Amino acid sequence: MATERTKLPAEAIELYNQFIHGEISRRAFVSGAKRFAVGGLTAGAIIDALMPNYAAAQQVSHTDERIKASYETIPSPDGNGYIRGYLVRPFSADSRTATPAKLPGVIIVHENRGLNPHTEDVARRFALENFMAFAPDALTTVGGYPGDDYKGGQLFNKIDGAKRTQDFLAAARWLKARPDCNGKITATGFCFGGGMANALAVLMGPDMAAVAPFYGAPPQPADVPRIKAACLINHGALDTQLAGGYPAQEAELKKNNIRYEGHLWPNSGHGFFNDATPERYNKVTAPQAWNRTIEWFNQYARA
Repeated sequence: MATERTKLPAEAIELYNQFIHGEISRRAFVSGAKRFAVGGLTAGAIIDALMPNYAAAQQVSHTDERIKASYETIPSPDGNGYIRGYLVRPFSADSRTATPAKLPGVIIVHENRGLNPHTEDVARRFALENFMAFAPDALTTVGGYPGDDYKGGQLFNKIDGAKRTQDFLAAARWLKARPDCNGKITATGFCFGGGMANALAVLMGPDMAAVAPFYGAPPQPADVPRIKAACLINHGALDTQLAGGYPAQEAELKKNNIRYEGHLWPNSGHGFFNDATPERYNKVTAPQAWNRTIEWFNQYARA
């Protein structure tokens, strides 16, 4: 579970956001942290508090007996050739009969640094909610997630964006076509991943049942009519840049008669769902957003 916040100022959290999104260097991040070293709090302690703690945040272990997990590599001929991802199903779905149960699928798209332990943990959480979850790694063809978010972000920026989108589209189509899927898939993601969930809704049209992007970029207005999925939009109200764009997105969804629901979660900033970064995590609104996402996907992806 997430650790308690250390009450760092919002400016320090924004400094981390800039660092992890590649807007400033590691050196600038360390230098900037020194500005907040007051009251006995050292720069090192500030950096430690801001950086992710994946072990402390893990909710479902890799070895949990309630899940069945594997890494799968699938072809992506229109993308980078192939993409590898983490596939998780509930153990109970495959243990009671000779034929695997058909479950709704969910594609989980990571932030802009690859398939890190937090994203894998989210996939396991979905499995325990009786979904078949697949979390692809955009960094597959550059060596995969390197074990360091900053280095992952540097690798991420080297990948052709159009081919990267095709990789995720191939992953979604592969999941939908599996015999142990009920033919209905959903998508969620965080930051870059939220934008990709929106993009998949556009690209897949009626083949996508529902999406629940978290603080993701909206699709272009001209693309919105192609969306047939039910859209659950999640933003932190304090994430002013992305939340500020939501009214325009909502207007397009309304204009095109798309089923949607939008939440600007109060007292929540960018990354509020990520319990591996406790300074950004909101322990009140993150569980609420998770529960609403599960309800949304159950509503639109169960037979």
